[in-house]
Amino acid sequence: MDTLWSPWRYEYIASAGASQPESNKCIFCSLRDDPDHDERNFVVYRGRLNFVVLNIYPYISGHLLVVAHEHVGELDAAAKETTDELMDLTKRCQTALREAYQPAGFNIGMNLGKAAGAGVADHLHIHIMPRWIGDTNFMSTVGNTRVIPEDLTTTYQKLRPRF
Repeated sequence: MDTLWSPWRYEYIASAGASQPESNKCIFCSLRDDPDHDERNFVVYRGRLNFVVLNIYPYISGHLLVVAHEHVGELDAAAKETTDELMDLTKRCQTALREAYQPAGFNIGMNLGKAAGAGVADHLHIHIMPRWIGDTNFMSTVGNTRVIPEDLTTTYQKLRPRF
């Protein structure tokens, strides 16, 4: 029998049944407002109007998010300066991921609204993921399980110096 190891998910799993106070604060706004804990929060870079953070529930190693400081859920509602920097940082993420992981390709995209699959629908963010030929295997297609070969701290340490 094979073992899949994902220790960063323990806190999430352990707290799933615990009663926790409901917070109306957006997770991305919380990260934006907590620059003193960037390493703990896996924020790899802060721009003037956006920041780059690791996705803590990644689809694949190196899964980054570029997040607007502005709390807005629609691309066409965001300020032009915000979207200009959002795209510039997306390009910078692609370069950093290419240098760190040498992927064969990338997925770059946004999910706008719950119906489109946005996990955080009210706060604009873009996903950047390195991809390799054959990285979608039977585990995700048949077993509905992701295999992430690298822990988040290692990913952070690989990417942080590239910004």
